Amino acid sequence: MAKDDIPPEQQRHQSEGVREKAESGRQDAEQHRGFTERRRLAAESSRNEAEEFRRLAEEAREVRDQHREALEIVRQEQEGLREAGETARAAGEEARKAAEAARRAAMDAVHATAEALQVTLDHMRVVEEMRRTLRDIRDVNKLDSN
Repeated sequence: MAKDDIPPEQQRHQSEGVREKAESGRQDAEQHRGFTERRRLAAESSRNEAEEFRRLAEEAREVRDQHREALEIVRQEQEGLREAGETARAAGEEARKAAEAARRAAMDAVHATAEALQVTLDHMRVVEEMRRTLRDIRDVNKLDSN
């Protein structure tokens, strides 16, 4: 049916419906952008935490290495200081815990990044749907002008 065959009130109503749908899509996209930004910030925070855990693990490894050197010197000088050995073992356990925490934080960062990418994909789909709607509107207007 040509645009001339549609009463003006119905044309206006259809145009308003399309505008409302486009505005709703725009608002959805804005909300999704906010969600994506929050996810991005969470992912960045997780990456920062993972880096901090990695740094702590490295420091713990350095402390453990220092303890080993000290224990070797102590063993050579005095065999009876076994308590210093237990301290070095405890430092190693702390290093393992820190390394495990860093691994978990890195995995959390990977998951957060994957979620952020999924949200971005969803946004891209919304934008593509809006583009299709706008193309449809343009095509309808072209047909109506012919």
